[in-house]
Amino acid sequence: MSIEIRHIVFDIGRVLIHYDPHIPFSRIIPDDAERKWFFANVCTHDWNIEQDRGRSWREAEDLLIAEHPTHAESIRAFRKYWHEMVPHAYVECVSIMESLIAKGYDVTMLTNFASDTYKEAQKLFPFLTLPRGVTVSGDTRLIKPDVAIYQTHAKSFDLDPAATLFIDDSMVNVEGARAAGWHAVHFTDPQTLQADLLSYGLAV
Repeated sequence: MSIEIRHIVFDIGRVLIHYDPHIPFSRIIPDDAERKWFFANVCTHDWNIEQDRGRSWREAEDLLIAEHPTHAESIRAFRKYWHEMVPHAYVECVSIMESLIAKGYDVTMLTNFASDTYKEAQKLFPFLTLPRGVTVSGDTRLIKPDVAIYQTHAKSFDLDPAATLFIDDSMVNVEGARAAGWHAVHFTDPQTLQADLLSYGLAV
């Protein structure tokens, strides 16, 4: 590939750190069917993404508790036990990121994350402070795959879209980056990521 990549942008959840809300909820709601129903009907993906867009947890909890008063304790448990949902980093991926930084590549991060839980994640995973900076959806009130968040990130960090490579575990977000004029790869595992980087002339 004859493209010169000067900027590398990492997603965070499920690329650098593991995220799984079932970890604490397997204890909070032990019955599999009941827990599946809870995530499908109460603390849904669509509900959670609004915190990534900037809605406060208090407002989010009040909204759901008004609709599902008998599930109030479980609803509040989502934020209360959030730290258990991010139990570990993906060490090999963090190594790749650190290697790129050490080699002088311009590395930033772009993530769908609630503002307060991102600050918590930085304390749990200090390597999140190593890149040049981060765009957090909860702070910008924009979320991937909206093209506007990629444009905001590029403007904030003075990135040339045509020289930018984005790494995300969600194909929809990869497509969003491409719609913004970036290069992008779909993250599946560290070995594939290394091969993808190499195809762009980025050795780690």
